[in-house]
Amino acid sequence: MTDRSDRIKEAPNEALLVLFANGDPQAAETLTGRLAPKIMAHAFRLLGSRAEAEDVTQEAMLRLWRQAPNWRQGEAQVTTWLYRVVANLCTDRLRRSHRAAPLEAAGDPVDSGAGPAQRMQEAARAKALQMALGQLPDRQRQAVVLRHIEELGNAQIAEIMDLSIEAVESLIARGKKALSASLRNQSEELGYSE
Repeated sequence: MTDRSDRIKEAPNEALLVLFANGDPQAAETLTGRLAPKIMAHAFRLLGSRAEAEDVTQEAMLRLWRQAPNWRQGEAQVTTWLYRVVANLCTDRLRRSHRAAPLEAAGDPVDSGAGPAQRMQEAARAKALQMALGQLPDRQRQAVVLRHIEELGNAQIAEIMDLSIEAVESLIARGKKALSASLRNQSEELGYSE
């Protein structure tokens, strides 16, 4: 049993999805444990609300499980497909709500190694970044988050967003410029000397 468990834990996402489609619950558990935290973080960064990000994560995973029996290997990576679904769900929620997501609902992670002053400064930086991200147009925010927070390459972002690489690069450049302008006046209070 251990050999099988080890093989499942090391299997690529696409193989786990096929195993799930064939009725393997361990494959589903492994794939969920691997992907849900990533898409939850991505949804949170796009929405600014932990509760809404949890709802989007659940809906995206349900869509993945429904898609599993029809998954065509080689056409798309599971992560690329899932990021696109999450982005679309977030965009739909933002359009429906026509409001800025409340940042108060988001809890800040606690780093036990940092002192209270450092934790407060990190929380202020995170809040300022989230507020600045919330002011960006949806597509710019998505491109910046995928590139600089999720650390995806431009080609993968282009596939997720269904855009050309040049369009992605333009969105990222405009988004970074807008973020810089938005945060420039706060640099001293956020503890940045430059």
